[in-house]
Amino acid sequence: MIFDFDNIVDRRRTNSIKWHRYPQDVLPLWVADMDFVAPEPVLKALREDVGHGIFGYEFPTRELCETVASRMEKLYGWKVAPEMVFATPGVVAGFNAAARTACTAGQGILVQPPVYPPFLSVHKSAGLIRQDAPLKVKVEDSIVHYRVDFGVFEQAVNGCNAHTGMFLLCNPHNPTGQVFSRQDLLRMAEICLTNDTIICSDEIHSELLLGDAQHTPIASLSPEIADKSITLIAPSKTFNVAGLFCGFAIVPNLELLRRFKKTAEEMCMHVNNLGLAAAKAAFSGECDEWLQSLNIYLTGNRDFLVEYVQQELKGIKLTVPEATYLAWLDCNELVRTGRIQGTPYDFFLNKAKVALNDGVEFGLGGEGFVRLNFGCPRKTLIEALERMKAALI
Repeated sequence: MIFDFDNIVDRRRTNSIKWHRYPQDVLPLWVADMDFVAPEPVLKALREDVGHGIFGYEFPTRELCETVASRMEKLYGWKVAPEMVFATPGVVAGFNAAARTACTAGQGILVQPPVYPPFLSVHKSAGLIRQDAPLKVKVEDSIVHYRVDFGVFEQAVNGCNAHTGMFLLCNPHNPTGQVFSRQDLLRMAEICLTNDTIICSDEIHSELLLGDAQHTPIASLSPEIADKSITLIAPSKTFNVAGLFCGFAIVPNLELLRRFKKTAEEMCMHVNNLGLAAAKAAFSGECDEWLQSLNIYLTGNRDFLVEYVQQELKGIKLTVPEATYLAWLDCNELVRTGRIQGTPYDFFLNKAKVALNDGVEFGLGGEGFVRLNFGCPRKTLIEALERMKAALI
């Protein structure tokens, strides 16, 4: 089947945050949802629910939990029992609940900046101490590479005179697009096990794999690691249903799961009925052909973006994401030389009329960066890049 990802859908007719936060002359490539119509099996499931006409209270069914568990085994060979699966209103709600479950007040929560901004504020609402283990950056030509600095990582664990109750991992990593290697995952997990630290892994972008990249759930590495883990997944990014607010926590340790469920109840974490219906269709396998075509299209967008930046936007460096539809652009050289006055975010918003994400919001190491969302038709991406080029002339 042929899927038309080049089709431009007018999203200004909806209440889209992405398309309404800025004036109409601004092209938005910021918030992480895509400008593509969700796959037909998802739309069919939603139409059937809406057609019934009654929207009462619902619970996630065992069949849905079985669908999630089956998908983990199909994709990764990871055997998950349906009883380990618990529905949440999204991944952000999931890792906030995980922090309250895994930690007691005054303990530490470890993060790896630059990282998805909501990671950086979990400690505030949970009464915890944030412990930063910044990723190490290396630039080769115009390409930015990130890796785990294990010396920094080990030093950050139990830092600030606080026991690290939870390590909040982002894999694939947002905003760098990095897929952590099996070797790195094992080493991080071993450090956590040694220090009696729960691992909460946000794997929301795990199915948005570019090129020949492969994802490994950290909990799938060993029973010992699984026993100390909370894995968060969702159909929201992969199948473009983020506004339906439905995700899943996979918690193999039944005592940890019991505590997680109790925390979720205390936080009133109820899941949208339509989100449950969409999730079941998305993870059923019926959308896999669509997803395969999407990832090919996104890989093409990534490759076009990297080549354009290298050839036309001299002075900007960027990551080559292995997953996600997010690119991380280093504009520090342009700031140092005065070609960009102020922050790159403000410059491109005001001069190019392109809305990106401000790198400062991603924590340490984000200064002088912007995040660009290339989950859009190629024509939209080209227009944004040409506006950025014109602004720099």
